[in-house]
Amino acid sequence: MPEMTLTGLRVVVEVARRGSFTSAAEALGYTQSAVSRQVSTTESAVGSPLFERRARGVRPTPACEALLRHARQVVAHLEAAELEIAGLRDRVAGRLAVGAYPTAAAILVPRVIARLRSQHPALVVDLGEASTPVQLRRLRAGRVEVAVVAVGHGLPDYDLSGLRTEVVRGGRGLGVAVSREHPLAEQDEVDAADLAGQVWIVGTGKEGEPQFGAWPTLTDPTIGYEARTWQTRLGLVAAGLGVSLLPGLAADVVPATVKWLPVRDTAFVQRRETVLVTEEDRSAAASAFARAMEEEATR
Repeated sequence: MPEMTLTGLRVVVEVARRGSFTSAAEALGYTQSAVSRQVSTTESAVGSPLFERRARGVRPTPACEALLRHARQVVAHLEAAELEIAGLRDRVAGRLAVGAYPTAAAILVPRVIARLRSQHPALVVDLGEASTPVQLRRLRAGRVEVAVVAVGHGLPDYDLSGLRTEVVRGGRGLGVAVSREHPLAEQDEVDAADLAGQVWIVGTGKEGEPQFGAWPTLTDPTIGYEARTWQTRLGLVAAGLGVSLLPGLAADVVPATVKWLPVRDTAFVQRRETVLVTEEDRSAAASAFARAMEEEATR
């Protein structure tokens, strides 16, 4: 009789998670036939079918559900052991405190942390989210080692003297978020002239903190709502209550009911950038984070 193997359990867990043999094969880097063989071998060891084949993917059987309750723990423990062993070989270890402004903290920095985790599994990253001025104060006070901040057009001239800075290349500039039901959503790009007369949902917050207003070259824009977080602004946009500025950095995480559009405007030169800031003498962990950030931004 065949025995259950760790590879077989890992495959069964991934098929159940993905809902199809094809998706599991792509996630694991196996061929679909290899996934099928592992499932078949595990079914022989269990003595019962593990998946019901359907028109769109597969569904775990009751026997599979029972196996999964234990297999998930086995796979999780195995992955933890692999990370711990890899960490013993890695000179970059410990904890790294990172701060980021909200838009970067929403998508770019989490991707960097995931990349860093695979490269340096013994390094734990603590992420804090706050505005750029707050991040710079925390960096100078030694509360964070890395600050991911925004600089440029429409933002204060921050004091970065004595600090090491690196501009994060790549990404898209400033754009506008509109409801999928908005007439502008039929386009892939809009002219600044198309934004005249729109109702704007703008940011609000503590005095001195940068906020998103209306499109910079508009005169006398109509302000419909003010909201502190961009999640709330996007909720108002999705409800069709107005449009809002949104950096291209966050374009990938807008709700399905919202569309991000780049804006053509010859009168506006977009000079807003994301910058990674550290002390001049970086730790090995901060240097590793900077490298991972460059790799992710390039990707």
